[in-house]
Amino acid sequence: MVSAEIDTREASSPLRPLPLLIFGSRWLQLPLYVGLIVAQCVYVFLFVKELYHLVVHAWEFTEQQIMLVVLGLIDVVMISNLLIMVIVGGYETFVSRLGLQGHPDQPEWLSHVNAGILKVKLAMAIIGISSIHLLRTFIEAGAIGQPDAAVTEQAVLWQTVIHMAFIASALGIAWVDRMTQQQKH
Repeated sequence: MVSAEIDTREASSPLRPLPLLIFGSRWLQLPLYVGLIVAQCVYVFLFVKELYHLVVHAWEFTEQQIMLVVLGLIDVVMISNLLIMVIVGGYETFVSRLGLQGHPDQPEWLSHVNAGILKVKLAMAIIGISSIHLLRTFIEAGAIGQPDAAVTEQAVLWQTVIHMAFIASALGIAWVDRMTQQQKH
């Protein structure tokens, strides 16, 4: 009972000026998250523009051109998902609670998000985005050696190497997070 009273007093006592300044500095991230919301709006505009382009030119495009535009749309959606994870998860983890408990639209992952889980989710999202870019490159690689080729052999090689580096990084992040979780338990 005494420790509960001490915890309550400590939780309700005002912070000294320096700790208050340090703790309050987390609100400096708010404009960053608002900026990401603006970037999300730009991606919505890009998506609508590309979708319009696809619909208007659908009868002129080849199957490969349609596939490349659709992959571009998927890429925009995946980047938007990444932005949402960073905006919502980052704000909840580093700035302030959103108070979404019990809300029907609360993302499932948000209830158990922490910095480690957020890093793993972001790494997986980056791998997904990289996979879409690599798939687009592989599709365009059929034209290598032709004068109108959009990619070169060297570009295919480097994109593959970079993608593998993303995978290795994600595995490393997940491994470190798992070791950290095991040490806590």
